[in-house]
Amino acid sequence: MGEPVGNTAGMVNPTYKCGAQQLFAANMRRIRLLQKLTQEKVAEAAELHVNYISSVERGERNISICNIERIAVALNVSMGELLAPLDSSK
Repeated sequence: MGEPVGNTAGMVNPTYKCGAQQLFAANMRRIRLLQKLTQEKVAEAAELHVNYISSVERGERNISICNIERIAVALNVSMGELLAPLDSSK
């Protein structure tokens, strides 16, 4: 036990959540709540499954550019807004 399985030696931990994932998740949730939308409404507008939207909001998905675009359109924001750092001076 504890030894790499198959060709996994030296690979990054697949459960690691990078900063960009967490930033995207926080922005997506913040924007969705500001617009008083449910995850179900966002999923429907983005043509994605609600479970996928939920896992993206929890920062559990390494989301594709195509799905970033779909979510941005569903939220009526730019893709960049979903990845922009929050301005803590405001």
